[in-house]
Amino acid sequence: MAWCIPFKYRDSDVSGNSNSEKTFEVLMINSTSGPGLLFPKGGWENDETVQEAAVREAIEEAGIRGELMDFLGYYPFKSKNHQDEFCPEGSCKAAMFALLVKEELESWPEQSTRNRT
Repeated sequence: MAWCIPFKYRDSDVSGNSNSEKTFEVLMINSTSGPGLLFPKGGWENDETVQEAAVREAIEEAGIRGELMDFLGYYPFKSKNHQDEFCPEGSCKAAMFALLVKEELESWPEQSTRNRT
């Protein structure tokens, strides 16, 4: 799976002091399978890289476009739905990336089932 952690910098210093500490916000979406928030994630197609999948999932699930930044590492998790030779007994790992949000779209593929927070 490919996950991204969407973030953007927030101006916390209105005086324009370049030495001020930058603060940032992360964007999360609601889960469609119950209460809670999560980061955009999903599998990737045979014709795309894991990085391309992370960018695509951000557009489809959260309606955001941005610049894929650093690879953050792998996140191990148990999948209830995905069990195959790559994820025996549902033990999986997801590639995690930071995504600097550049644009929040007004409409996106999953906007009828997803809310951004």
